[in-house]
Amino acid sequence: MLTAIVIYLLVGAVAGLLAGVFGIGGGIVIVPALVFTFVAQGFDPAVVAHLAVGTSLATIVVTGASSAWGHWRRGSVRQDWLRLMIPGLLVGGILGVLLASALPGHALTRLFGIFAVLMAFKMLLTRPPATQGQVPQRWPMTFAGTVIGGVSTLFGVGGGVMSVPWLSRFTSRMTEAVGTSSAIGLPIALIGTVTNVVVGWGEMTLPAGSTGYVMWPAFLGLMVTSVPMARVGVKLAHALPARTLRRIFALLLIVVGVKLIIG
Repeated sequence: MLTAIVIYLLVGAVAGLLAGVFGIGGGIVIVPALVFTFVAQGFDPAVVAHLAVGTSLATIVVTGASSAWGHWRRGSVRQDWLRLMIPGLLVGGILGVLLASALPGHALTRLFGIFAVLMAFKMLLTRPPATQGQVPQRWPMTFAGTVIGGVSTLFGVGGGVMSVPWLSRFTSRMTEAVGTSSAIGLPIALIGTVTNVVVGWGEMTLPAGSTGYVMWPAFLGLMVTSVPMARVGVKLAHALPARTLRRIFALLLIVVGVKLIIG
């Protein structure tokens, strides 16, 4: 058990550092790290990917709440946008977990690998989103929330890679898109965590220390080290070229994604 805790602390430190350096939600780092760690611990391969996704969402509840509160205090969270998207976020969040639970573990792992590779190419090939000042409409916002919520809980990520480009079309202030995106991540993570606990409840092959598809020792280890190391990563990021960082991280995602795909 002590060895496992040390591993979780190290995973949290690495995930937090990379998340801070590369300016992207920790879920894209935490999920593959937990998959590799759980496999090394001898957990049942059938539940490894589901545990990694559920535990990642649980960590996003804490980190997302901290980030959202910070943006809320600075007035960069658009409550009107949030109200339009929350119904879709909640429905999509539940559907994403249900889809993940219906997939075999190896299929979910490979899907995450494909997702990681796609995000890598997106980082390498796309430019920052242009602000267009469009007026948000209820049903497009609800639909966007459903898609963002579903993809986020399916893969255990915060959704910022999708919500920031979407929201940026409605404002000339990028801080509003980023701030509202951080607030969006909280209900996604909450509903995703609760649904993972419910869906995984009673699964006979889960390891000790888990409730449904949330592994609490891993969650605690990640929380202890990821938050302070993320701050270190942010400081390091300001000392290094942003374009170079994006390229390095994208290449890392490709390597990890390919590894998950081929098994």
